[in-house]
Amino acid sequence: MDSAAFLLSLRLAAWTTLILLVVGLPIAWWLATSRWRWKFLVEAVVALPLVLPPTVLGFYLLLVLGPRSPLGQAFESLVGHTLPFSFEGLLLASVLYSLPFAVQPFTAALAGVDRRLIEASWCLGVSRFQTFVRVVLPLSVTGILSGMVLTFAHTLGEFGVVLMVGGNLEGRTRTASIAIYDAVQALDYASASRTALVLLVFSFVVLALTYGLQRRVWASWPTRS
Repeated sequence: MDSAAFLLSLRLAAWTTLILLVVGLPIAWWLATSRWRWKFLVEAVVALPLVLPPTVLGFYLLLVLGPRSPLGQAFESLVGHTLPFSFEGLLLASVLYSLPFAVQPFTAALAGVDRRLIEASWCLGVSRFQTFVRVVLPLSVTGILSGMVLTFAHTLGEFGVVLMVGGNLEGRTRTASIAIYDAVQALDYASASRTALVLLVFSFVVLALTYGLQRRVWASWPTRS
């Protein structure tokens, strides 16, 4: 098994999940509470990676992040290398491609919070931010957890956009899914099987623990009131 590729995938998935937790929650809260008539356009943009082929997204990211683009040139002047075919490029591509896997569960969870509880908190003089932290987040924990797990698992197994933006550089951009593809192309089915089995077991354990935690949270919820 390509342990370096597996560790890189774990690192990429962890950073992607953390970034989307920070970035996705404000987006989800706005989508859950906004009454803007054109909100559906923002929802469509957020959900676009669900239907957009990974190669299409990867192609446009290469155009936007490439050394000939203003963004790519600015990044290269700051850090000394281009965004494509780097871990930073992989991370940006993963964040964009996994955006709906985080935002949609977050939005559903936040929208399910009883509005009367939020308004009661406001009437008691609690600020909007404190209300969000003390009332909304605890009541949305299962949906937020689901979004984080979906994001992590999706990033861990992503292939198309990662290959387009990061290429296949050993130790830098070769993820576990690309390592499996390389092994199959080289007819090394034993190595491909070992890496695939690790990903399968890891994904199952993460999902099983998450669903078990969700059931435990819901089962204990009535005792908290």
